[in-house]
Amino acid sequence: MSSNDQRLLAFETRVRQMILHFKQLKKENEGLLAQIENDKQEIADLQAKLTQANNDYNSLKMAKMMQITDGDLESAKNRVNRMIRNVNKCIAILSDEQ
Repeated sequence: MSSNDQRLLAFETRVRQMILHFKQLKKENEGLLAQIENDKQEIADLQAKLTQANNDYNSLKMAKMMQITDGDLESAKNRVNRMIRNVNKCIAILSDEQ
């Protein structure tokens, strides 16, 4: 085998190795691109869950504020009713004295 034949054979071997390496890299790249798409979908799902959780939290916060307001309203009604009873008692006492 001549020196040119050996060089050509070495060149062929190198090209085949490069082709195999290219195919491996292409396959790895496809896998990574698929992983990126999966991660993007997961991020979108998590963002949707976060938005829903924030909405739920705000709704619960509003409901709690309304519950407190309702409780305050109830105690205020009770105080007004007590005051009315006291005023009625005072009026009755004043009416008896006349």
